[in-house]
Amino acid sequence: MFIAALSYATLLPIAAFLAVACIAWMVIDLTGGKSEDVEQRLDMLSDSRSRQKQKQGNQTSMAKLSKVIEDVAPTLSKPLTPQTQQEASKLNSRLVEAGFRNESAWMTFLSIKVIVALTVLVLTGGISIFMGGFDNGVLLKAVLGGGIGFYAPEIVLNYLVSKRKKALFLGLPDALDLLVVCVEAGLGLDQAFRKVAEEMRSAYRVLSEELALSNLHLQMGRARNEVLQDLGNRTGVDDLRSLASLLIQADKFGSSVAQALRVQSDSMRVRRQQIAEEKAAKTAVKLIIPLVVFIFPGVFVVLVGPAAIQMVTEMFPAMQGK
Repeated sequence: MFIAALSYATLLPIAAFLAVACIAWMVIDLTGGKSEDVEQRLDMLSDSRSRQKQKQGNQTSMAKLSKVIEDVAPTLSKPLTPQTQQEASKLNSRLVEAGFRNESAWMTFLSIKVIVALTVLVLTGGISIFMGGFDNGVLLKAVLGGGIGFYAPEIVLNYLVSKRKKALFLGLPDALDLLVVCVEAGLGLDQAFRKVAEEMRSAYRVLSEELALSNLHLQMGRARNEVLQDLGNRTGVDDLRSLASLLIQADKFGSSVAQALRVQSDSMRVRRQQIAEEKAAKTAVKLIIPLVVFIFPGVFVVLVGPAAIQMVTEMFPAMQGK
């Protein structure tokens, strides 16, 4: 009885102490978690503000740089100014297809070509003189580097044009499907363009911008035929040109716009599938070079290597003895 009473009297304070410790630990943990959550939120807020300030600083620096280039563009681009109206129109069309619609875009582009060419020329000449001294080859290297720097913006422009056309081509079937839904729901073509531009802003930004620009032209009072033709000519995509012609004919003859859009969408999906099949068929031909360069030498060594070693040891036993 005494042992039982003693054990009971001993265990009661221990149990009370453990209970109080558990409660205190839970309280400390909860308060600490809240403080950590508050600290994390404050850190996230400060990080977002710092990122926003950094973004604003980058935009300000880019704006200053673009302002400087615009100021010196007329002087630098004067030697490269197109001599004929056809050349100027061709250059402006390429810049518009790349997404540069500013009136002074051609002067900025030509000035960038001059700046890049002079920079690469000076760097190439300076590096050549520093590495090997001044000789007859320094001038040739400098001129070659300047020529490469002069045509580098052309390569970048062609890449931007092809990338933009590809984005328009890939997003057009989905846009046509959504346009069909909007037209069949009772919306007019102008309202359907606006709705498609709003809905596709996150998925296909380039196509959304083009449709929004066309809708803006319609709101400004331009004729629908002119706006649709401008859409096809501005983007340089054949599918958009055919779509513009199709919508102009449907509006002119009073046929069903929804049916015409559905047929155009199906034909574009079939064409996109054919392009994918063509690329898949070219894969086997493109794999020949990696196979020959990287895989066949290893296979050749593994298969022929042991036989070659055995032949050498049998044909030249003296070498084996050495």
